[in-house]
Amino acid sequence: MRILFVCKRHPQQRDLIERPYGRFFHLPKVLAARGHEVQVLLCSHHRLPSLRRHFEGIDWISHDFRTLGPYRLLQTAKHEAETFKPNWVVGFSDTYCGWLAGHLAERTRAHLAIDAYDNFEAYMQWNLPLHWMWRRAVRSADLVTAAGPQLARLLQSHRRNGHPVEVLPMAADPEFVPLDRMQCRERLALPSHATLAGYIGSWATNRGSGLLIEAFRRARSVQKNLQLVLSGRPPEYALKEPGVIALGYIPDDQLPVLINALDIACVITADTNFGRYSYPAKLCEAMACGVPVAATATDPVRWMLDGRKEHLAPVGDADALAQRMLDLIASPRADYGLTAGWTTLAERLDYLLTHADRSMR
Repeated sequence: MRILFVCKRHPQQRDLIERPYGRFFHLPKVLAARGHEVQVLLCSHHRLPSLRRHFEGIDWISHDFRTLGPYRLLQTAKHEAETFKPNWVVGFSDTYCGWLAGHLAERTRAHLAIDAYDNFEAYMQWNLPLHWMWRRAVRSADLVTAAGPQLARLLQSHRRNGHPVEVLPMAADPEFVPLDRMQCRERLALPSHATLAGYIGSWATNRGSGLLIEAFRRARSVQKNLQLVLSGRPPEYALKEPGVIALGYIPDDQLPVLINALDIACVITADTNFGRYSYPAKLCEAMACGVPVAATATDPVRWMLDGRKEHLAPVGDADALAQRMLDLIASPRADYGLTAGWTTLAERLDYLLTHADRSMR
């Protein structure tokens, strides 16, 4: 089959041309390795020049809204799709990519698939026309996949009829594997004898990140050598908290090292329109490394952890989160059982696309 993925170029703030990762890279890559002809059409809004590259058996094509303007970009995308003649157009990564995928599928008479890893309607909630176009794409799609059952039920409510929404979970990239903790600390110049908790996700107050500092403060009052490792750009009040180690932004290839250096990885989500459908990639990565996780128990996180109570604290409860951290300190590693990798998930997507294609002939 010829499969055209439509994706924004910078999902989760990473450039898929310069720093390919996650479901946006590995699902197309495995499908191409399985013999399909795969093309990825990327859309950006950073005034970047158009480009075309071929790597990992895939044609990657990038165009920019601000460089071309909306009308020229749409016409260019139509030309790319008509030239490629896809059997499937897959909307990846955002509301407007879902709408654009639907438009290109209709234009080329291809089947339409929509894949969602977040509740995209939680972004720009004021933009009702865009959300209406997203729902229209979900409703008309021949196949819809979601990162977990909570999001699948939400998307199913937009479909009314048609094939049930399929679950296609998040996964860790292949480089996230267990590594020696002391060697990882040495590589990052982290204290070898301290107890290290860490938070690696994006810092956002409306996602509950502020709860972490309060929980850490309470846990540290009991465990005096506990320190909190933060990467990225947390707010000033977090950096000033006693016991915090700030690493700033670290290279992608150092992220598995950082996670493996920790005694505990903290995953913080909130009971919001975003958090109720959020399946954190950092949780997948910590689980793949076998690092104990202390997490707030939104329904998606509880599902990802298979309800393991020793890892879960009620949302918004700093005392309970602190206690989870303290309880997990004595755990050298955590066993989360078998989790599916991108190859297995891409094989599942291949089956869904092939089966749907045959059933619609």
